[in-house]
Amino acid sequence: MKIAPKTRAAVLSEALPHLQRFAGHVIVVKYGGNALAESTEDAMEVFARDIALLHAVGMKPVVVHGGGPQISALMDRLGKQATFHNGLRVTDAETMEIVSMVLLGTVNPMLVSMINTAGAKAAGVSGQDMGLFSCVQRDPALGFVGDIVNVNPAAVQGLLDDGVVPVVATLGTDEKGQSYNVNADTAASALAVALKASKILFLTDIAGVLRDQNNAESLLPTLTTAEANTLREEGVITGGMIPKVESCLHAVQGGVSAAHILDGRVAHVALLELLTDTGVGTMFVPDKAAQ
Repeated sequence: MKIAPKTRAAVLSEALPHLQRFAGHVIVVKYGGNALAESTEDAMEVFARDIALLHAVGMKPVVVHGGGPQISALMDRLGKQATFHNGLRVTDAETMEIVSMVLLGTVNPMLVSMINTAGAKAAGVSGQDMGLFSCVQRDPALGFVGDIVNVNPAAVQGLLDDGVVPVVATLGTDEKGQSYNVNADTAASALAVALKASKILFLTDIAGVLRDQNNAESLLPTLTTAEANTLREEGVITGGMIPKVESCLHAVQGGVSAAHILDGRVAHVALLELLTDTGVGTMFVPDKAAQ
């Protein structure tokens, strides 16, 4: 589609104050496994170019990725039945090997390669590197599923200081070196707090928080912590949306200025959120920001 010069100029003019505001700031972008699964290779290349653009204009993007659908697909191909407990994947030793294989052997290097090809220097990081995510076992019934008890962002911060885009795979280890599968939303939120990020974007397969799940027009553009908690109590925020909202609230309560749930299937959604006046999706802010 050809864009008229005046329109192009207007778009760039609108983006300028946002570019100036976030120059030098850390922006964590969680690229969800569901968004990955429903994206074409071309769509992932668009995402990679957007990350490269943010890097080129002076921001410090950090990509954190999931891989749930890809893990399930490989388990199916290997003839292993995926089982879940309270909505979480039961991760026995064999499943842990598959998780590591998918995250470290497929998803992470694919994203790193695409961002490098788009023009920014990128490097893969595992949550196991330099004790990035220290974990304890969440529940013996879940096997090797970990809860983060400490974040050491040195490996990620070192890459940022060197002008590199870190691409983080969400594995962790305990004090004995045992590997754990870590929820990617939780990991991204914890890392954003540790890095003192200005924003965190959760790119998933939904547009944001809807007041009416059957009405796409009921999207809630902004929620404070108190408002989000009220919606959860009222049953508006339910199911798989709960952990995403909890991760957003954890981030803003930990000092991140704003957290966003966005539809990662929409082309350039990160740019639409960061570089336009209106933004898209649902933005979570601390209660004081609404006063």
